[in-house]
Amino acid sequence: MASIWKSYEVVDLFCGVGGLTHGFQKKGFNVIAGFDLDASCKFAYEKNNDSVFIAKDVKKVKPEELLVLYKDRKKKVLVGCAPCQPFSSLTNKQSIEKKKWDLLLSFSDLITAVQPEVISMENVPRLLRFNNGEVFDNFKVSLLEMGYFIDYQIVDCRDYGIPQRRKRLVLLGSKLGPIKLIQPTHTPENYVTVADTIKDLPPINDGESAPADPLHKAKKLSDLNKKRIISTPEGGGWKDWDESLKLDCHKKETGKSYGSVYGRMKWNEPAPTMTTHCTGLGNGRFGHPEQDRAISLREAALFQTFPHDYDFIPPNIGLITTKVSRQIGNAVPVKLGEVIAESIKEHLLDLHGDKKV
Repeated sequence: MASIWKSYEVVDLFCGVGGLTHGFQKKGFNVIAGFDLDASCKFAYEKNNDSVFIAKDVKKVKPEELLVLYKDRKKKVLVGCAPCQPFSSLTNKQSIEKKKWDLLLSFSDLITAVQPEVISMENVPRLLRFNNGEVFDNFKVSLLEMGYFIDYQIVDCRDYGIPQRRKRLVLLGSKLGPIKLIQPTHTPENYVTVADTIKDLPPINDGESAPADPLHKAKKLSDLNKKRIISTPEGGGWKDWDESLKLDCHKKETGKSYGSVYGRMKWNEPAPTMTTHCTGLGNGRFGHPEQDRAISLREAALFQTFPHDYDFIPPNIGLITTKVSRQIGNAVPVKLGEVIAESIKEHLLDLHGDKKV
């Protein structure tokens, strides 16, 4: 007989290559489908997950499309991470135009129409403050009015064994009763570090890939950037360079606050937040701690807690570095997906005990 969570089916909105889906499946949930606008994610999503990828803009998904996916008598879980660009710290204009939050509104509209028993929303912490908190408050109030018990908090991913300094807003909602995120599993004394995550990978040079692992590939550096990384100590950055290597912007007062660009990671600390450009040396502190290169695609995937055998490379297309870097950077870390799934599982067990279905 199956466990209680087997009577629930999950749909993942804004699924990308499947970080959240994979976390749910590792915890035993049946994820029946993932929706995403980026059709290039289909191969990785379906190759690594027992689920179906539907290439469609979530703004255009109709409730009937979701309802037909959920089987009769199965309870519904709807999860998603609406793309966070409108709410990120890189967005300078505090516009109140609808386009700034229409993806989150689309998510809310689908919840209203489908009425899943359990929902989860993950996004950037700045959503709490965007437009004086109005966007998030409206989302939260709509859930409360529909009878959802909700819990939300800013999650420091390091506290759950994810090896990067990444903070995310996680909201859980349930019509069945109070729900909350599981307690942290790690403290600063045992955070998972860069060394824990990538030190055993074979060394490679910039512009090269490991013979046995095509994803363990680093971007080729220009001659100037090669000199810069050679001049950068572990944990250091452009402030350690000779003046001849510094960019003009670094010499201006306005550029002095960007201390992380062209930086190297530290072995004994978690990595910085992975982004869509995390394999580029000049885009943050993405230099390898000791090898003279930026981190590889494999290393970025491991920092996002994808398993080593997660396949990102379509055999009929091959590796397109910029595309895979974007897919990895946009993903929900798999382990964060596991945390959310485990929280829902414990919620269901609290309600039903060890009841079997």
